[in-house]
Amino acid sequence: MKIALDPTPFHHDYALLEFPALVAELGYEHIQLTPHRDFIPFYNHPRADDDLVARFRKACADAGVGIASVLPVQRWSGPDEDAREAAVRNWKRIIQITVDLGVNVINTEFSGRPERAEESERAFFRSMEELLPIIEAEGIDVRIDPHPDDFVEDGLEALRIIRGLNSPNIGMVYVACHTYHMGGNMAEIIATAGDRLRLVHVADTMDHRRSHGLRYITNPPGNPARVHQHLKIGDGDVDWDEFFSGLAGIGFYDRPDTVMVSSVFAEDENAHQVSRYQLATMTEYVGKHSAPR
Repeated sequence: MKIALDPTPFHHDYALLEFPALVAELGYEHIQLTPHRDFIPFYNHPRADDDLVARFRKACADAGVGIASVLPVQRWSGPDEDAREAAVRNWKRIIQITVDLGVNVINTEFSGRPERAEESERAFFRSMEELLPIIEAEGIDVRIDPHPDDFVEDGLEALRIIRGLNSPNIGMVYVACHTYHMGGNMAEIIATAGDRLRLVHVADTMDHRRSHGLRYITNPPGNPARVHQHLKIGDGDVDWDEFFSGLAGIGFYDRPDTVMVSSVFAEDENAHQVSRYQLATMTEYVGKHSAPR
């Protein structure tokens, strides 16, 4: 298993090519390359040319930091056909960039629209008809997160869709702070996913369903807003012993293809301290639940 840092909290204070040295300074050996305006922005075509790709790869090598995964977010399941076609074009360049970085892992979201779930699922499979042969030919492992406000949010249903693609190159992402939108049945989802679960994001969140649905109040009543946080471990309601023991139960820590990412976005003003805390706490929990019984 690789442990990586998501550098999103540092996007405003550091340049892209400074990320690898920063990640190393914070004690991590790997970085997750998330959407960035100078590289692969949200929803749009990548901004990186071959020269920038090569310079970023060199910056990582110079810092002794590996790139655990590339995380793009594109509207490849969008019910709007023009947006979907653009996303597929963008994905082709993203795949090439990933290959040129020497990386074989892409993690992403289902995207699409929950209020148009059936159309979005059709769009997703239409996109995958074109992209999956390229993904398989390049030896890329794509791992997908059922993100809040995706066309599929439930963890078990996401696994069914992934299984329906019928490809060993497609796996699942479990984001701990999305637990309460995925159904709240964390242990069941992790156990059911098994080897298909290859990447996890570690951040805490409050359970928005508590107090009979009134823990968070949004107006007007009944609006479809999704609420969650990316807090540091211990600041929310996630059962971390259940999470880490569940991963141990599927052999997550012993597999060379798995990635664990710290993805706290709620405390940018303390991002250095929080990143170090996350690494120490994740390592402690992994050790606790990897111990012989």
